[in-house]
Amino acid sequence: MRSQKIKNLFRACVVSLIVLSASAQSSGKMARFEVADVHPSPHLTSFDGRDLNGGLIRGGYHLRRATILDLVSLAYGTDRKKVLGGPSWLDLDHFDVRAKVPADTAAADVRPMLQALLAERFGLVLHRATKPVAAWELTSTNHSQLKQSDGPGAGSCVPGGSADLIDVTCRNMTMAAFVSNIGDMEGAWYYLTDNLVVDHTGLEGAWNFNLKYSRRWETTDAGAQVTSLFDAIDRIGLKMNPATVPLPVLVIDSVNRTPTSNSPEADKVFPPPPIEFEVAVVKPADPSYNGPELKIEDGGRVTVRSKTLRSAIEDAWNITSERIIGAPKFVDSDRWDIVAKAPDGTLADGDADIDSIRPMLKTLLVDRFKIAAHYEDRILPVYVITASKPKLKKADPASRSGCSEGPAKLAKVDPRSTNPVLGRLLTCTNVSMPWFAEEFSYTARGYIQGEVLDATGLEGGWDFTLSFSKGAQFRGGKAPEPGAAPDPNGAISAPEALEKQLGLKLELRKRPVRMLVIDRIEKTPTGN
Repeated sequence: MRSQKIKNLFRACVVSLIVLSASAQSSGKMARFEVADVHPSPHLTSFDGRDLNGGLIRGGYHLRRATILDLVSLAYGTDRKKVLGGPSWLDLDHFDVRAKVPADTAAADVRPMLQALLAERFGLVLHRATKPVAAWELTSTNHSQLKQSDGPGAGSCVPGGSADLIDVTCRNMTMAAFVSNIGDMEGAWYYLTDNLVVDHTGLEGAWNFNLKYSRRWETTDAGAQVTSLFDAIDRIGLKMNPATVPLPVLVIDSVNRTPTSNSPEADKVFPPPPIEFEVAVVKPADPSYNGPELKIEDGGRVTVRSKTLRSAIEDAWNITSERIIGAPKFVDSDRWDIVAKAPDGTLADGDADIDSIRPMLKTLLVDRFKIAAHYEDRILPVYVITASKPKLKKADPASRSGCSEGPAKLAKVDPRSTNPVLGRLLTCTNVSMPWFAEEFSYTARGYIQGEVLDATGLEGGWDFTLSFSKGAQFRGGKAPEPGAAPDPNGAISAPEALEKQLGLKLELRKRPVRMLVIDRIEKTPTGN
C-alpha cells in the first residue's frame, strides 16, 4: 500500500491533545455502518489473493485480507508508516469485512464508519501525537536545473526512457505533489522501499524537471555503472537523505485480537456467496493466443483464456498445482476458454476478485467436466526448515512482527546497490519460525515448489536479514541444483542464503500432506 499525501509537518515534540478513545468513537454522533460482518480471512493454500483488496461498492463496503494496520490506515486516511504502537501481531492477522452503507456513500464517508467499527468490534483505543519517524527528507541545494512553471501546480510525472535508464518527465509539479507521488514513479520503490518522503525544500510554486535513473532491479553485475534515483535527484539541485523527522502519527494504545461476534442481522444481510454462474460458455482455446489469463470484470463478467484444466482447478479449489494428484495427462495439455456471467450484484464495481468466483468456477468445472474429487492425506516429501547452527537474534517481544523488502534502516546505498547480484533483501523482525516457514514458501517460490514447514524447534520471535539473488540473476537464468558448484556470477539462491546467513537449512522430509485426488474427469466438456 502506497504512502498517503503528506500535507503539513507538525513542529518537533508537539503532541496533539486529541485522544480517540473507544467510548468517544462509539458515541451516538459517530457515523456507523448499517450492519457489518467481520471474520478472520480463510487460510490460503495458493499464492493468489495474498494482499488486501476490495473497497466501496454500490450499497456496500467490502475488504478482504485486511490487517488491523490496514484498517487503521484506511479508517484515518494515514500512511501505515505513521501508525505506531500496538501489539506485535498488528500486521499479521487478516480479516474480511463486509458492511452495508447507503447507496450514495462517498469514499470519505466510510472513514468514520470504519473508525466506529474498529472501536466497537476490536476495542481499538488510540491517540494522536507527533513522534520522530524515519523518512526520506527532500531538501534543496542549488535548484538551477529546475524550471519554474506558470501552471497551477496540478501536474504529473510521465515515465519513459530506454532499456537501461528510466526517464521521468515531470511538468507543473509542486514539491508537495512530487513527494506525494514519487513512490508511484516507475522503479522508485526499489530505492525508497515504500518509506515516507517529506518535503523540506522550502520551494514554492510549480516546477518542470526530468529525472534519469537506472532500472536497479535489472542490474546484476557488481561493476555496472548505476545512476540511482538519489543521483538523479542530486543532478537537478535537490537532495534526498534518510532522516528522522517529527510527524503527526497515530499511536495505538490497545486493541483486541478477536473481534466481537457478528449480529444475527449480519447473517441475514450477507448470505453465503452464490455457487453458480448465471450462464457460461466453455470452448477449446485459440491455439494462437499467448496465455493463460483469468479476467474478472466489474458487473459480473468472467473471462478465462487458454487455461489448462489443472490451472483452472488450482483457481477453483484454491490449491497449488503439486497438491493435485490422480489427474490424467490431458489436464496439463488441453487448454480452454470460458466466458461466464455471475448473478447480478455478486461482482459489483470494486468487489471483483478471485475469491468471489471460486465457488462458481468450481461448480462449473464439476458440472461440465464431470469432476469427482476428494481430499486425502498422503505421506510425501515436504520442504522443512531445520536449525543446524542458527544465527538469529532474539527479538524484543513488543516489536511489530513481519518481514519487509529492504534494509532495516533507511540508507541511500544498501547491500543491493553494492552487490546488485543479490537483488533481494528481506528484513524480518519478531517473527516466529512457523510464520517464517510459510512466508518462505512464497518468498523462495522461484527456487522451490510447494509448502514449507517449520522443524527448527526454535520458540518465540526472531530478528534477521536474508540477502539472496533473483532466479534470473544466475548465469543462464536458472539456479544451480543443490550441491552444485557456486555460480560464477556470484549469485546465491534463497535456500543457500538461508543456510549460510541464518544457519538454517531447507530439507525434504516425509510429512502428511492434504492432497486433492482427482477420481474422475472428462476430457470433453458437456455442451453449452
